[in-house]
Amino acid sequence: GSLGIAISEAVEDALTDDKVKYTLGSVLNHVILHQTTIGQEIKLQLEKVEEEPDTMIACVGGGSNFGGSLFPFIKDKLQGNSDTEFIAVEPSACPTLTQGEYRYDFGDEVGFTPLLKMFTLGHNFVAPSVHAGGLRYHGMNTQVSLLRDLGYIKPVAVHQRDVFAAGKMFAMCEGVIPAPETNHAIKAAIDEAKKCKETGEEKTIVVNFSGHGLMDFKGYASYMDGSMENSK
Repeated sequence: GSLGIAISEAVEDALTDDKVKYTLGSVLNHVILHQTTIGQEIKLQLEKVEEEPDTMIACVGGGSNFGGSLFPFIKDKLQGNSDTEFIAVEPSACPTLTQGEYRYDFGDEVGFTPLLKMFTLGHNFVAPSVHAGGLRYHGMNTQVSLLRDLGYIKPVAVHQRDVFAAGKMFAMCEGVIPAPETNHAIKAAIDEAKKCKETGEEKTIVVNFSGHGLMDFKGYASYMDGSMENSK
């Protein structure tokens, strides 16, 4: 299955039962607006340590996690008050921002929803079964898509085994096990830090740690025993 299929099934249930109401819990702008409390908190944390972000990184699936954590900072860039770089990290198995088309498409697989102007792989696209289930979505939030189209966001796609290697490294260093989705952002942050090490440049890199991986041991086990397939 996929998020697109789940949306279709939920909408179908709402259409056939007058007692059921449905609101999408990701992708749409009202969800991002609610999630911006995360970005506001990050702002306060940076103010306390007197740091300005040079690079900000978050994983991206439907866009609510990415937008919620980084939109308060992107606002500053749109107003000309910041030159921060924003990196959206997605799985190579579902490369919506890196390989999708910017056009109108349905938000679900069947075509129940209104058309949305977004980056999309096609509403009938079903991504391979990767452990980062929260990032397996064919489309993208409309605001995130527009910012990507205008060049304010840099999209990056990473492979599944590389992602879990980054998560393992983080867990061994910090004592916290990240979710597979979060590992995408961690992988990109490690890559950015390595670039700084090579060039000698000093940067403040901010990563949104979006969730723990205490329910994802099966994924880590498949990585550790070598049975995990690499996403393409």
